Amino acid sequence: MERLPTDTLMISLLITISAASGCGVMPAGQASTRTLTVTGIATLPVAMVYVDKFDARFSSIATSREGAAGFVSRLVMQTILNVLDDQGRSALLPDAVISAILNQLTVRITYEPLQCKMILLVDMKVEPNCIIVENTVTGICNVKQDGMNGCLNGNVVEAIPSKHTTISGTLTTTNNIMANWSTAMWQNVVNRAVRMLASGPFRSHFFTAVATVGGN
Repeated sequence: MERLPTDTLMISLLITISAASGCGVMPAGQASTRTLTVTGIATLPVAMVYVDKFDARFSSIATSREGAAGFVSRLVMQTILNVLDDQGRSALLPDAVISAILNQLTVRITYEPLQCKMILLVDMKVEPNCIIVENTVTGICNVKQDGMNGCLNGNVVEAIPSKHTTISGTLTTTNNIMANWSTAMWQNVVNRAVRMLASGPFRSHFFTAVATVGGN
């Protein structure tokens, strides 16, 4: 995967100064959009899954699909903005310029959360259930298919379906300088975002993740 030198990205951010005050905004109704896909998430923190009813054993678990999806959206969006903010500060851009640049970027994230039905509270008719170890979903067990005893004994744990370990989205900018950033430059941004996630509180979940940028 091609990596863009840090200096190149900083230079581009410096060039963006001339556009940040408003003269660099694209004509109304025009924008540049890139696609973003993150795959290979190893395990899921309980905040990325949801249950129908609150379970006191897992205080950070979401109680709705929207809640879990919103958590992921905010996490990824803020991390990308943090990467750009850090690059702007490294390039010695004024706070006002950095703010203007970020305000011209819209990050939209799509994620399909896994619904967890606590293993100890289920009957034989329910769908696959989460195996949770220390606030981490490590796999699932299909009670209907494998039986309660098999699930409780941990003998038939299955991998989390890939649709729940994949995050997608779009990066849309109305800044005419950022709109002309190459795929490699955007790839550099999202690579850093994934590395930031892999070095933060969710490091054990994102250390195997890979990001891909496409489209124009």
